[in-house]
Amino acid sequence: MIVTIDGPAGSGKSTTARAVARRLGFVYLDTGAMYRAIALAFLRNDAEATADGARTLLPDVHVNVRYQEDEMRVFLNGDDVSGAIRTVRVGNMASQISALRSVRDKLLDTQRRVGGEQAQKHGGIVVDGRDTGTVVFPDADVKIFMVADARERARRRLEQYHRQGEDATFEEVLHEIEERDEADRSRDIAPLKRAEDAVELDTTTQTIDEQVDFVVDRVAKARTQQA
Repeated sequence: MIVTIDGPAGSGKSTTARAVARRLGFVYLDTGAMYRAIALAFLRNDAEATADGARTLLPDVHVNVRYQEDEMRVFLNGDDVSGAIRTVRVGNMASQISALRSVRDKLLDTQRRVGGEQAQKHGGIVVDGRDTGTVVFPDADVKIFMVADARERARRRLEQYHRQGEDATFEEVLHEIEERDEADRSRDIAPLKRAEDAVELDTTTQTIDEQVDFVVDRVAKARTQQA
Protein backbone atom coordinates (compact mmCIF):
# COMPACT_ATOMS: atom_id res chain seq x y z
CA MET A 1 0.00 0.00 0.00
CA ILE A 2 1.21 3.50 -0.82
CA VAL A 3 0.08 6.49 1.28
CA THR A 4 0.94 10.02 0.13
CA ILE A 5 0.87 13.13 2.30
CA ASP A 6 1.33 16.42 0.48
CA GLY A 7 1.08 20.00 1.63
CA PRO A 8 2.98 23.23 2.24
CA ALA A 9 6.04 23.60 4.46
CA GLY A 10 5.35 23.22 8.17
CA SER A 11 1.91 21.68 7.79
CA GLY A 12 3.00 18.60 9.73
CA LYS A 13 3.63 16.20 6.86
CA SER A 14 6.94 14.73 7.98
CA THR A 15 6.09 14.25 11.66
CA THR A 16 2.73 12.70 10.85
CA ALA A 17 4.08 10.53 8.03
CA ARG A 18 6.79 9.09 10.30
CA ALA A 19 4.31 8.33 13.05
CA VAL A 20 1.80 6.77 10.66
CA ALA A 21 4.52 4.56 9.20
CA ARG A 22 5.58 3.40 12.66
CA ARG A 23 2.03 2.62 13.73
CA LEU A 24 1.24 0.66 10.57
CA GLY A 25 4.60 -1.11 10.30
CA PHE A 26 5.35 0.70 7.03
CA VAL A 27 8.44 2.73 6.17
CA TYR A 28 8.64 6.47 5.57
CA LEU A 29 9.99 8.22 2.48
CA ASP A 30 10.70 11.96 2.76
CA THR A 31 10.97 13.23 -0.83
CA GLY A 32 11.76 16.74 0.38
CA ALA A 33 14.95 15.44 1.97
CA MET A 34 16.08 14.26 -1.45
CA TYR A 35 15.63 17.76 -2.87
CA ARG A 36 17.52 19.16 0.08
CA ALA A 37 20.40 16.80 -0.68
CA ILE A 38 20.67 18.17 -4.20
CA ALA A 39 20.34 21.70 -2.80
CA LEU A 40 23.31 20.97 -0.54
CA ALA A 41 25.30 19.90 -3.59
CA PHE A 42 24.47 23.21 -5.28
CA LEU A 43 25.64 25.13 -2.21
CA ARG A 44 28.83 23.13 -1.75
CA ASN A 45 29.76 23.71 -5.38
CA ASP A 46 28.68 27.36 -5.50
CA ALA A 47 26.39 26.46 -8.39
CA GLU A 48 23.59 28.79 -9.44
CA ALA A 49 20.01 27.56 -9.12
CA THR A 50 19.44 27.80 -12.86
CA ALA A 51 18.98 25.36 -15.72
CA ASP A 52 22.59 25.99 -16.77
CA GLY A 53 23.83 25.44 -13.23
CA ALA A 54 21.92 22.17 -12.99
CA ARG A 55 23.17 21.00 -16.38
CA THR A 56 26.76 21.40 -15.19
CA LEU A 57 26.31 19.98 -11.70
CA LEU A 58 23.77 17.15 -11.89
CA PRO A 59 25.82 14.55 -13.83
CA ASP A 60 28.13 14.34 -10.81
CA VAL A 61 25.40 14.36 -8.17
CA HIS A 62 24.05 11.06 -6.86
CA VAL A 63 21.32 10.97 -4.23
CA ASN A 64 20.25 7.73 -2.63
CA VAL A 65 18.11 6.58 0.27
CA ARG A 66 18.94 3.76 2.64
CA TYR A 67 17.06 2.38 5.61
CA GLN A 68 18.81 1.62 8.87
CA GLU A 69 16.44 -0.19 11.24
CA ASP A 70 13.62 1.19 9.05
CA GLU A 71 14.88 4.77 9.57
CA MET A 72 15.42 6.72 6.36
CA ARG A 73 18.90 8.11 5.75
CA VAL A 74 19.81 10.35 2.80
CA PHE A 75 23.14 10.02 1.02
CA LEU A 76 24.81 12.50 -1.29
CA ASN A 77 27.58 10.94 -3.38
CA GLY A 78 27.94 8.22 -0.76
CA ASP A 79 28.01 10.54 2.29
CA ASP A 80 25.23 10.51 4.88
CA VAL A 81 23.87 14.09 4.84
CA SER A 82 20.67 13.44 6.80
CA GLY A 83 21.64 16.06 9.38
CA ALA A 84 23.48 18.52 7.14
CA ILE A 85 20.43 19.15 4.95
CA ARG A 86 18.28 20.48 7.83
CA THR A 87 19.24 24.15 7.75
CA VAL A 88 17.49 27.34 6.67
CA ARG A 89 20.07 27.90 3.94
CA VAL A 90 19.59 24.46 2.44
CA GLY A 91 15.82 24.82 2.68
CA ASN A 92 15.90 28.08 0.75
CA MET A 93 18.06 26.55 -1.96
CA ALA A 94 15.79 23.49 -2.13
CA SER A 95 12.86 25.79 -2.87
CA GLN A 96 14.76 27.27 -5.81
CA ILE A 97 16.14 24.09 -7.37
CA SER A 98 12.89 22.15 -6.99
CA ALA A 99 11.45 24.36 -9.73
CA LEU A 100 14.02 23.02 -12.23
CA ARG A 101 12.74 20.24 -14.49
CA SER A 102 16.15 18.54 -14.67
CA VAL A 103 16.27 18.25 -10.87
CA ARG A 104 12.75 16.83 -10.63
CA ASP A 105 13.42 14.38 -13.47
CA LYS A 106 16.60 13.19 -11.78
CA LEU A 107 14.80 12.37 -8.53
CA LEU A 108 11.52 11.03 -9.89
CA ASP A 109 12.79 7.58 -10.90
CA THR A 110 14.64 7.18 -7.59
CA GLN A 111 11.55 8.13 -5.59
CA ARG A 112 9.36 5.66 -7.48
CA ARG A 113 11.96 2.88 -7.26
CA VAL A 114 12.54 3.29 -3.53
CA GLY A 115 8.82 3.64 -2.87
CA GLY A 116 7.94 0.52 -4.83
CA GLU A 117 10.72 -1.57 -3.29
CA GLN A 118 9.93 -0.55 0.28
CA ALA A 119 6.16 -0.92 -0.14
CA GLN A 120 6.69 -4.46 -1.36
CA LYS A 121 9.17 -5.29 1.39
CA HIS A 122 7.19 -3.83 4.30
CA GLY A 123 3.63 -4.04 3.04
CA GLY A 124 3.37 -0.29 2.69
CA ILE A 125 5.11 3.06 2.56
CA VAL A 126 4.15 6.57 3.65
CA VAL A 127 5.52 9.27 1.35
CA ASP A 128 5.45 13.00 1.99
CA GLY A 129 6.30 15.97 -0.18
CA ARG A 130 4.69 18.52 -2.49
CA ASP A 131 3.70 16.38 -5.48
CA THR A 132 3.70 12.79 -4.24
CA GLY A 133 -0.02 12.29 -4.85
CA THR A 134 -0.15 14.20 -8.13
CA VAL A 135 3.12 13.26 -9.88
CA VAL A 136 5.24 10.70 -8.06
CA PHE A 137 2.51 8.23 -7.08
CA PRO A 138 -0.69 9.32 -8.87
CA ASP A 139 -2.21 5.87 -8.23
CA ALA A 140 -1.51 5.84 -4.49
CA ASP A 141 -4.03 3.96 -2.34
CA VAL A 142 -4.52 6.83 0.12
CA LYS A 143 -3.84 10.52 -0.51
CA ILE A 144 -3.84 13.22 2.16
CA PHE A 145 -3.37 16.95 1.56
CA MET A 146 -2.35 18.79 4.74
CA VAL A 147 -2.86 22.50 5.30
CA ALA A 148 -2.32 24.84 8.26
CA ASP A 149 -2.20 28.55 9.05
CA ALA A 150 1.08 30.15 7.92
CA ARG A 151 1.94 31.57 11.34
CA GLU A 152 1.38 28.22 13.01
CA ARG A 153 3.55 26.55 10.39
CA ALA A 154 6.27 29.13 11.00
CA ARG A 155 6.11 28.49 14.76
CA ARG A 156 6.55 24.75 14.20
CA ARG A 157 9.44 25.21 11.79
CA LEU A 158 11.17 27.66 14.17
CA GLU A 159 10.99 25.09 16.99
CA GLN A 160 12.52 22.52 14.65
CA TYR A 161 15.40 24.84 13.73
CA HIS A 162 16.08 25.68 17.38
CA ARG A 163 16.16 21.97 18.32
CA GLN A 164 18.78 21.50 15.64
CA GLY A 165 20.83 24.44 16.92
CA GLU A 166 19.97 26.60 13.92
CA ASP A 167 19.76 30.35 14.64
CA ALA A 168 16.63 31.96 13.21
CA THR A 169 13.86 34.39 14.18
CA PHE A 170 10.10 33.94 13.84
CA GLU A 171 9.96 36.72 11.23
CA GLU A 172 12.69 35.06 9.16
CA VAL A 173 10.96 31.70 9.24
CA LEU A 174 7.54 33.18 8.46
CA HIS A 175 9.05 34.95 5.46
CA GLU A 176 10.69 31.69 4.38
CA ILE A 177 7.35 29.87 4.69
CA GLU A 178 5.43 32.50 2.71
CA GLU A 179 8.07 32.65 -0.04
CA ARG A 180 8.15 28.85 -0.27
CA ASP A 181 4.36 28.71 -0.52
CA GLU A 182 4.34 31.16 -3.41
CA ALA A 183 7.19 29.40 -5.21
CA ASP A 184 5.62 25.97 -4.76
CA ARG A 185 2.17 27.02 -5.97
CA SER A 186 3.28 29.14 -8.92
CA ARG A 187 6.00 27.01 -10.48
CA ASP A 188 5.29 25.59 -13.93
CA ILE A 189 6.56 22.09 -13.13
CA ALA A 190 4.64 19.95 -10.61
CA PRO A 191 3.14 22.85 -8.63
CA LEU A 192 1.86 22.30 -5.11
CA LYS A 193 -1.81 21.42 -5.39
CA ARG A 194 -4.30 18.99 -3.94
CA ALA A 195 -4.89 15.87 -6.00
CA GLU A 196 -8.52 15.49 -7.02
CA ASP A 197 -8.86 12.29 -4.98
CA ALA A 198 -6.93 13.56 -1.94
CA VAL A 199 -8.58 14.23 1.43
CA GLU A 200 -7.75 17.61 2.97
CA LEU A 201 -6.62 17.73 6.60
CA ASP A 202 -6.27 21.09 8.38
CA THR A 203 -3.69 20.60 11.14
CA THR A 204 -3.67 24.15 12.55
CA THR A 205 -5.25 23.17 15.87
CA GLN A 206 -4.71 19.42 15.78
CA THR A 207 -2.29 17.39 17.88
CA ILE A 208 0.07 14.94 16.21
CA ASP A 209 -1.95 12.05 17.62
CA GLU A 210 -5.12 13.44 16.04
CA GLN A 211 -3.38 13.80 12.70
CA VAL A 212 -2.03 10.27 12.86
CA ASP A 213 -5.42 8.87 13.85
CA PHE A 214 -7.00 10.60 10.86
CA VAL A 215 -4.55 9.10 8.37
CA VAL A 216 -4.61 5.63 9.93
CA ASP A 217 -8.41 5.70 9.75
CA ARG A 218 -8.25 6.53 6.02
CA VAL A 219 -5.84 3.61 5.50
CA ALA A 220 -8.22 1.26 7.36
CA LYS A 221 -11.10 2.39 5.13
CA ALA A 222 -9.01 1.89 2.00
CA ARG A 223 -8.09 -1.64 3.11
CA THR A 224 -11.76 -2.45 3.68
CA GLN A 225 -12.67 -1.21 0.21
CA GLN A 226 -9.84 -3.25 -1.35
CA ALA A 227 -10.80 -6.45 0.50
